Amino acid sequence: MKIKGNIVDILSKHTYGAELTITDRIITKIEATHCMEDCYMVPGFIDAHIHIESSMATPSAFAEMAVQHGTIGVVADPHEIANIVGVDGIDYMINDNKENPFYTWFGLPSSVPATPFETSGAIISAEQTADLMKRDDIHFLAEMMNVGGVINADKECTDKINASKKVEKPIDGHYPCGLGDSLSQYINCGISTDHEACTLEEGRERAEKGMYVQIREGSAGRNYEALHPLISEHPEFTMFCSDDIHPNTIYQRHINGAIKRSIALGYNIYDILRTASLNPAKHYNIPIGMLQVGDSADFVTVDNLNDFNIQSTYIKGDCVYDGTTSFIKRGKPANINNFKRTPITDNDLSVEQKEEKIRVICCTDGQLITQEELHTPKIINGCVASDVDQDILKLVVVNRYGNTPPSIGFFKGSGLKKGAVAQSIMHDSHNIIAIGVSDKDILKAINQVIHHKGGFVACHKEQMKTLALPIAGIMSPLSVAEISKTYVEIETYILELGSSLNSLQMTLSFMGLLVIPSIKLSDKGLFDGDRFSLIELFV
Repeated sequence: MKIKGNIVDILSKHTYGAELTITDRIITKIEATHCMEDCYMVPGFIDAHIHIESSMATPSAFAEMAVQHGTIGVVADPHEIANIVGVDGIDYMINDNKENPFYTWFGLPSSVPATPFETSGAIISAEQTADLMKRDDIHFLAEMMNVGGVINADKECTDKINASKKVEKPIDGHYPCGLGDSLSQYINCGISTDHEACTLEEGRERAEKGMYVQIREGSAGRNYEALHPLISEHPEFTMFCSDDIHPNTIYQRHINGAIKRSIALGYNIYDILRTASLNPAKHYNIPIGMLQVGDSADFVTVDNLNDFNIQSTYIKGDCVYDGTTSFIKRGKPANINNFKRTPITDNDLSVEQKEEKIRVICCTDGQLITQEELHTPKIINGCVASDVDQDILKLVVVNRYGNTPPSIGFFKGSGLKKGAVAQSIMHDSHNIIAIGVSDKDILKAINQVIHHKGGFVACHKEQMKTLALPIAGIMSPLSVAEISKTYVEIETYILELGSSLNSLQMTLSFMGLLVIPSIKLSDKGLFDGDRFSLIELFV
């Protein structure tokens, strides 16, 4: 097979017209044409850190959509499904996309469970980690979220790190707000990447200390605006990633979105493409081609280097997207889950008043970090109720793995004026989380999620909208396009219910993420992320 185009050679930093010859999936010849061709050939893009499960799609369905944006591979942490069903979930993720040429580079989650302050469905011990890291289909140790455990040489953390070092596989980081000596200690333990830098100061310090900065631009965490100067300042230590990307976002853009923004800001095209492909490929030992003779035929064609519209995507010599059709095949739906909860009752949602003040979780739109405020609650018949006037609504977490009493807190910042929203997507344990104006609607929404053994639900009185997520309670067997359509319908309905947030669904999914400060809610109660301990609702 022969293909003509202008090759953007990021190794020699040279662009020239050429004809590629591809034989048995390998580039066997490159002949310069000495003229400008109609399209440009660039290396395929790699997402340097992602939890595929957040797209609510299976790995193969995700790849089916991602190749349309020029993505040829992802460095994936199956942390979400591992916290639900353990190693069986990791194996499912690996096998679902195995028949496609897409580079799905899976790591081994290091935090299963993420903390002891929530109920998860599985445990992966240091002893198991040592065995699993030897597998050829597990390529790195995924984000070490227990920062204190790493720095203080907790035995479990140290044993997991040493297991990865023994087989010479990379170790990913997760250190929000880390600076100074503690960051140096963290890096010196062998951790080489971080996707949690939120400020340019944090990013610069990481890069200067030899750590790869994964510039995150997903649906939830978006740090491109703060970190993009690193593309030119430290091009050898930057990567693009999405971390968590929701179905409507991946339907619209992926790594190509960050590339387009970088082009518009005037960054050097070779530095941009190095960030999008070469750096993650080298660091994670992904054998993708870089448009050189002898390389795997992995590349993307675009119309020009300004608009950067994807015309086709090739992986291992196969055209997986021709500008119209994706040729990635979706895997068969799997019956894998861990959902033991039975329906809850009205009494489960009652909160009897004990003191004059309550702790309230306060959020800012688009931020994962929360703050604590003390408020005088609204009382009805001796019980604390949602207070629409103050925008302080009841927040409920229900253990999906057993019939323990729900945990109840209060949340400020949703803007919801009526109805309720519930979902079984709640990092990291993926218990059920719900918010609502009335207990009646909260009850209906939660029990609808339980009925489907996973889902995303919004309701008000007799109207209910549902996206069922039967695969581990967090994924759908449908295509990204189909998932996105229903997801957007529910998100639009939530806005009609009064929410002022860009995505209440996204916000809720992180209100149980205990490793992000400052105050969150798990199925065991309110949690202070600064002191790393459970706290009382009443003050």
